[in-house]
This record gives sequence, C-alpha cells and structure tokens, in this order.
Amino acid sequence: MRVIAARRQQPASAALVTLRAVHSPRAAVLLLHGGRADALEPPPVVNLPAVRMRPLARSIARATAGHRIALGRVRYVHRGWNGERADAARDAARALEELSLAAGPVPVVLVGHSMGGRAALRAAAHPRVSAVVGLAPWCPAGEPVDHLAGRRVVLLHGDRDRVTDPADTWALAARALAAGSEVCALPVSGGDHAMLRGAASWHALTTAAVTGLLGLGPLPARVAEGFAAPGAAPRPTAQPAPEPPGPTPDPAA
Repeated sequence: MRVIAARRQQPASAALVTLRAVHSPRAAVLLLHGGRADALEPPPVVNLPAVRMRPLARSIARATAGHRIALGRVRYVHRGWNGERADAARDAARALEELSLAAGPVPVVLVGHSMGGRAALRAAAHPRVSAVVGLAPWCPAGEPVDHLAGRRVVLLHGDRDRVTDPADTWALAARALAAGSEVCALPVSGGDHAMLRGAASWHALTTAAVTGLLGLGPLPARVAEGFAAPGAAPRPTAQPAPEPPGPTPDPAA
C-alpha cells in the first residue's frame, strides 16, 4: 500500500509539498503558482501568487474528497523562470519524480497559473502527466509543444489580462493541437491576470475541469464543446459578476 507523505514529514528541500495525504491514490493533482520572469532569490515567505492558489486548492480538495486523489503543490527554489534555466519547470519535473516514487504510476493533472502555467505545460513531458489546466498561462512564442501530443490541455485566459497575452495562449493552443494534443482554449470575459475579478467563476470552472479530466464527473459543457470542436475560435465564457478591486499580487510572469 502506497501513501503520500504528510507535509510535516517532507524535507524542506523537497519540490513536492503535500496538501492532502492519500493511501493508495488513484490519481493526483499538482498546483503550480505564478512567479516572475527573472528572479534568482527564493519566493518570499508571504508570496502572493502562492496565496492566490489557496482557495483554488481548497475547491479542488472539496470536489475530489473521498476519491483517493492526492493533492499537492510544487515548491520553487527560485522566484523566477530565469530564461533558459527554466527553473520553475525543473522544479515541476522534480516534484513529479517525487510524486511517482511516493504514489506509483498514477495519472497526474497539473494546474498552473501564469509562470506556473508555463511550467505545467513544460512538465507535461513527464510520462505520468495526463492533462494540464493552464490559468492565464505565460506562453511566449516558440514554447515547445510536441511533447503535449496525447495529453489533454485546457487553457483559460481573461480578456482583460495585462500581464500575459491571451493571443499567445491561443497561438500555443493551435500549435499544440497540430502536434497531436487534445486542446480546449477558452477566454474568460472580464477576467484579469490575478483571477480576482469573478474569482468564484474561475474557481468553479477550473475545479469542474479538473474533476472531469480525472474522470470523476462530466467535463464542464464549455470544455467538452471545446474538445469536440478543435480549432474553433475561442468564445468567451460568461461575464464574471463585478467585484470590488482587491490587492494586486506580485506581477506573475
């Protein structure tokens, strides 16, 4: 019987941080928060991109409770991507290796925001990754996609994002589709980079996409339609309900 170690049992050097320990997991979800384009210092103790992922982690935890789904996040050594070093992607790959050793050959869904979305897409080359959910992902031109063949990829991007460009996300989606990936790319009307506007809608759609990709329930209708009509122009999701402005997180690359 395999069990994912509880967080207090994991060394500080581990790339995998366990959010829910599970006996004999049937699958796993790993979350990857945002960061910066260039920053060699470690993430601060109070790291707003990481804090932003906590309510999403709680939502996914509730939706997958009782289904033997391990839940964790990736711990970054450095705050930034740092060019060709691709530090966040290296950390994600290391976390996947640690997860494989602990849980065995279970399928993994990666959920990444901003720089974490880029890291998740890169780390999808790992054989255990079955799907990626990218939230306002950083998808610069030339990002590799061939390794996404055979993976399911859901990309959500707000049309008011001023940090990462939705057009780059749609371009990557088209290239991933041509490479053999099953892709759904959806704009979020009124959505900002930090996912603070209409946060509940971001959480609900992401959580439903994750549970659908895990086979715990149906995919959200918009996601299922996106998979069924590959190559169709992205159509906006419903306008999120207006919310009072909140604090702006660290600019996530």
